[in-house]
Amino acid sequence: MNIIGINAFHGDSAACLVTDGRLVSAAEEERFRRVKHWAGFPSKAIEFCLQDNGMVLQDIDLIAINSDPGAARWQKICLVLSGKVSGALIREKLRTRKKRSGVAAQLAAAFSEQEFRGKVEHVEHHLAHLASAYTVSPYADASVISVDGFGDFASAAWGFGSDRNIQIEERVYFPHSLGIFYQAMTQALGFPHYGDEYKVMGLAPYGEPKYRDLMDQILSVTETGQIRLNLDYFTHHKTPIGYQWDDDAPQVSALFSQELPELIGTVRDPGGPLEQHHYDLARSIQDAYERAFMQMLNLLHTNHSVDNLAIAGGCGMNSVANGKIHLCTPYNNIYVQSAAGDAGGAIGAAVVAAQRHDDWSPNFVMQHAYWGAEFSDESIEQTLSAAVELVNQANCHVESSLPMQTIFERVSDSLIEGKVVGWFQGAMEWGPRALGNRSILGDPRRTDMKDILNLKIKRRESFRPFAPSVLREHVAEWFESDADVPFMMKVFQIQEHKRGQIPAVTHIDGSGRLQTVTRDHNPHYYDLIHTFYRKTGVPMLLNTSFNENEPVVCQPQEALDCFLRTDMDVLVMGSHMVSRTGNAESS
Repeated sequence: MNIIGINAFHGDSAACLVTDGRLVSAAEEERFRRVKHWAGFPSKAIEFCLQDNGMVLQDIDLIAINSDPGAARWQKICLVLSGKVSGALIREKLRTRKKRSGVAAQLAAAFSEQEFRGKVEHVEHHLAHLASAYTVSPYADASVISVDGFGDFASAAWGFGSDRNIQIEERVYFPHSLGIFYQAMTQALGFPHYGDEYKVMGLAPYGEPKYRDLMDQILSVTETGQIRLNLDYFTHHKTPIGYQWDDDAPQVSALFSQELPELIGTVRDPGGPLEQHHYDLARSIQDAYERAFMQMLNLLHTNHSVDNLAIAGGCGMNSVANGKIHLCTPYNNIYVQSAAGDAGGAIGAAVVAAQRHDDWSPNFVMQHAYWGAEFSDESIEQTLSAAVELVNQANCHVESSLPMQTIFERVSDSLIEGKVVGWFQGAMEWGPRALGNRSILGDPRRTDMKDILNLKIKRRESFRPFAPSVLREHVAEWFESDADVPFMMKVFQIQEHKRGQIPAVTHIDGSGRLQTVTRDHNPHYYDLIHTFYRKTGVPMLLNTSFNENEPVVCQPQEALDCFLRTDMDVLVMGSHMVSRTGNAESS
């Protein structure tokens, strides 16, 4: 069977293709639309999956969507009958339900010259999340948990996975939500955009959890693991909250009530100065999240007594908390796939649909994230040839068909000289992290590298850290862990005696967001890092996403455009190397 899974009509719209029980392609819609967190119907991502595998819509047997409008029917009815929600909120939910049931009509509009002859299957939101983590994990048996804002009237679900099947044991229903807590508090800190929660994680190490008592007045966990919000401080359960998912960047209105500023003392204006109060509030928010999450996990382990855990949902992107699970719970083996948030639900929906039809391979494990668009050396050369005038005007020099070993040697030398390198290779990553195929690279040893990157390219808040990509066999020498972290989804403490050697990737609290790199899964990136290691004794590179306040680049043209409009020093695409004048060496 050929099954397309989608996350649609929501932030981070995405699509994947599962063929004969195995994932073959996956991409987020934002990479093609060039709008961060693009929300709507992922027609471009579907088109990519089809073209990448030489298919047309007629070849697809099923479209699976990670939403089931019929889920939690009795819970919804009980809430309406309780009189605790407004008529406007009910009408908003009904409009959303109608839209999500119209997949066939969306397909017909997007692919007017093709005919979809298959069926549309709906998969409950959190089941899709859980499947997207556990079913592609390396574990035969594992506890499974999904935590996010809301999906199909629930904000969390957990249970047990065995032999690739999932038994959901418990859910947290609307209006209580750990994800809503974090999102509302992110807004109160002056970060109003959809997806800004990672800024709170970056800010938290600069503060102390001085407001723990206040957080405990807002958020609690019951003895059975149920999240409970003090609803006096929130608005999402009373009135429509202004979610906009219509073919653009997601928009979310304020989730907190006027009572919240009275409790925490202030709501920061977006763009306003960051003061110690905000640092301490960020740390208190992260602390409250971690305590609640760990309490849920410890209760889960009591029920299952296994060492394996698979995590999904938007809260699965909290890499700081993920890195502490082995310290705060009995779980030793933790799997978080590269698109833990709603985009990943596309894979979960496809997996569940495949299992319903006995067409999922139980041996498939997602060991890498390189499922997106890939471009040949010839297409890269065509891009460079078409832009020769612009390249010359920018005083840049192009060299083509270079041996990869030559590239490794020269790029590592450039990095040692303090230069910033754009690195474009192979298939685009699935998920929000650049993992060595659409990356900007720097020397982690330089104390000024963070400032160089922020000044030359990223133009972002100075408190946000950059991540290290580390050769897998050297992790334990540099980190207080020896875990496999191929998707950069966990933050660990760097060995104290090593922190001074790599200041550009060491956060203020001594931590680093780890990515482990193996030759098996990314030979070019591995060999580049290894070349740098041979010359410096440091087995890692600073890695950040290849973008400038936009989605990560997808095509060679986007990489070249980003290079030309920033002050990047070197661009490598396939076997082609573009250097600023004075940076080029003779072949």
